[in-house]
Amino acid sequence: MLVARAHFCSSARLARLFGATAMACVFSYVFAPAPAPAQDVQLAAPSIPANSQMLLEADTLVYDNDANTVTAAGGVQIDYGGNKLVAKRVTYDRKSGRLIASGDVALVDSEGTKVFSQEIDITDDFADGFVNALRVETVDKTYFAAESAKRERGMLTTFNNGVYTACAPCEEEPNKAPIWRLKAKKIIWNGQAKTVRFEQSRFEMFGYPIAYFPALEVPDPTVKRKTGFLIPGIAYKSDLGVGFNIPFYIALAPTYDLTLHGRYYTKQGFLGMAEWRQRFNNGQYNLRIAGISQQDPGGFQFGTVDAGTATDPNKLRGMIGSKGDFVINPRWSFGWDIVAQSDKNFSYTYGIPGYSNFVQQSQVYLTGLHERNYFDLRAMRFQVQEEYFDESASARDDKQPWVLPTLDYSYTPDEPVFGGELNFDVNARVINRSRLDSIPSTPAVRGLEGTNSRLTAEAEWKKSIITEGGIVITPMFDVRGDAAHSNISSESVAAINNMAGTLNGIDYSHGGPAYSGVAADIRSAYNRFMATAGLELRWPVLFSSTSSSHVLEPMAQLFARPDERYAGSLGIPNEDAQSFVFDASSLFERDKFSGYDRIEGGTRANIGFRYSGSYSSGWTTNALFGQSYHLAGENSFAQPDLVNVGAYSGLETDTSDYVGLAGFSSPSGLSASISGRFDEQTFEIRRAEAKAGYSIDRFSVNAKYAFIQAQPLYGFPDDRREMTLGATAKINENWKTFGSATYDFEADTVVRDSVGFTYDDGVCFLFSLTMSETRDRFTRDTSQSIGFNISFRTLGDFGTDSSSFSSN
Repeated sequence: MLVARAHFCSSARLARLFGATAMACVFSYVFAPAPAPAQDVQLAAPSIPANSQMLLEADTLVYDNDANTVTAAGGVQIDYGGNKLVAKRVTYDRKSGRLIASGDVALVDSEGTKVFSQEIDITDDFADGFVNALRVETVDKTYFAAESAKRERGMLTTFNNGVYTACAPCEEEPNKAPIWRLKAKKIIWNGQAKTVRFEQSRFEMFGYPIAYFPALEVPDPTVKRKTGFLIPGIAYKSDLGVGFNIPFYIALAPTYDLTLHGRYYTKQGFLGMAEWRQRFNNGQYNLRIAGISQQDPGGFQFGTVDAGTATDPNKLRGMIGSKGDFVINPRWSFGWDIVAQSDKNFSYTYGIPGYSNFVQQSQVYLTGLHERNYFDLRAMRFQVQEEYFDESASARDDKQPWVLPTLDYSYTPDEPVFGGELNFDVNARVINRSRLDSIPSTPAVRGLEGTNSRLTAEAEWKKSIITEGGIVITPMFDVRGDAAHSNISSESVAAINNMAGTLNGIDYSHGGPAYSGVAADIRSAYNRFMATAGLELRWPVLFSSTSSSHVLEPMAQLFARPDERYAGSLGIPNEDAQSFVFDASSLFERDKFSGYDRIEGGTRANIGFRYSGSYSSGWTTNALFGQSYHLAGENSFAQPDLVNVGAYSGLETDTSDYVGLAGFSSPSGLSASISGRFDEQTFEIRRAEAKAGYSIDRFSVNAKYAFIQAQPLYGFPDDRREMTLGATAKINENWKTFGSATYDFEADTVVRDSVGFTYDDGVCFLFSLTMSETRDRFTRDTSQSIGFNISFRTLGDFGTDSSSFSSN
């Protein structure tokens, strides 16, 4: 090994040889596609540490003073600052100032990019040079090849007959064409203009050309953001026709940009869309606008009304939306997500990115999080983007509330208080609704027209004590106060009074007593207080053997509290406690209501047991079973509210229904569980869910059955029974097929089904196709949709999802 410090070739000059690695880095990126907007793409360059020494190793070193050359031959290896060159022969012509490396030349820069060639010929200032039979492999496994490459004037590099792909060569058949590749007769990299131009290029799949581009120019990979066209898209929908989308990106400054979208639909015409994005040191925001003058508004057929078929009355339609997210400091963040549109479902119909959810939630929020403390303040507005334009559907959208605002605050001191854990919670909300939300066929009022507000403060203390016998005793205390105010319309007052008259004498449980003495008791303001003293006992007992262990844990809870104030009064709004399910998961909850607008009162005991088991063979089992008992006071679940949330819940009688669950899993991939609620007298099934699944390496199947008995006063007059089956099969290493179907027993129809397949080589290419159908339970109207997606690694995705490829 020779340290290259001889007079004939100083380390400074011989170091120039390794500038070839810089050229290699250029090669590794010139085929790269245009970078996505606002993404960083850095041009790798050799990293040479200060005071690095160059090491040269060769079989022979020849000085030719007549020819004025120095030649290293036979297993030449040069290492300089982590950059390596290997060749059979390296010659430096001191007169012409050229370096020539030949014979299985391999260059590896300090970042790991590899360049292979039979010969490299370049000037020592690297302004001009020539590489023959070039191959490049980058660190992120992208591959380049060219018959030759020529560099001129230090800024213009031309690749002849070049190829780019992100697919690794097949080990068994190295000469086999990759899944995809981009070929070009000439690739011209302009270092001054920062562009890469492909001339006479074509895109190939499995060796077959599928697209031809006479000329294609993309930004230099050293450019983070550059104005130009992005990957186009395609979609189809029966009422829109075939849609073509061509986005154009404009790089205005390092911190903000603009993307213009030109969409053309064969049935509805041109839709224009623009998105402005701006970044700051502590966050970012965007602004999106879209609009269209529809060619055929009558082409939308959404349903029937008394006057006939409802169609879209709008010719000019549009939207404006914005999203922002900013970090104020490590504890606090602020943001928004808002949209305004010409009609209720423009964004849903045309699939506007970020605003096409069926239920679109607009909000402005301030959030704080520190250790165990949490603060959240936000204003919200909900829009249901239904595909209807009749008057009743418009009213349905007006029934969605404005929440101005809602507040949640939780504080837990770090230090124990009287040896236990203390937690404070505050919740506040203001609801405004411009239209009454009631169900004509059901005595229920889902939302009041007008404004109602509530402030709740709560403190809870609990401590767990373990006795010598292993019993876990947990005393707990909770105090809560509510203050509320309402200003509702006369229509809401009339609806409440009508509901009160209807409920009197109606059976509210399966064979139980009826409501009696139901009062409207409409109040413009009220205060409410609740104090709870609770005690929980758990006794986990371990049973073990040489092959298994089991834990059986009997549990009992007792909560003593006064009656819920205003229980049975329909004048108290219920906005956030409308969803209610009593099952095994909620059996041991202190307050089983889902929100703050209702509060559980009276004295109640919850009794049951939990079980878990594990086996040396890998099997596990679990179970829970129990019942709840109303012991004293007024049963909150037996009292009506505006949505009758306790009706048919299983808690409306003094002795609740039984609830339970059981399940197992095995190491072979088989698992199953069943849960249910059963009548406390007849053991009749009120609610049940069964799930089973089996999964092995190449195949998985799952099934789910759900049954919910009718709950007329809660808005569900009929039983609900459904079964869903799904399966996935991996045909081979790359191909996978999947499908699912949901059958409604009450409607006697398959309401949803889908089938599809995916090809994924796990490296550079993915293709998926999905076909699905949905059927209306009553009319049997069928809607089909098809979705596909093609993903080329490093190039991007092309395709559409099922929502924008619908043929309904």
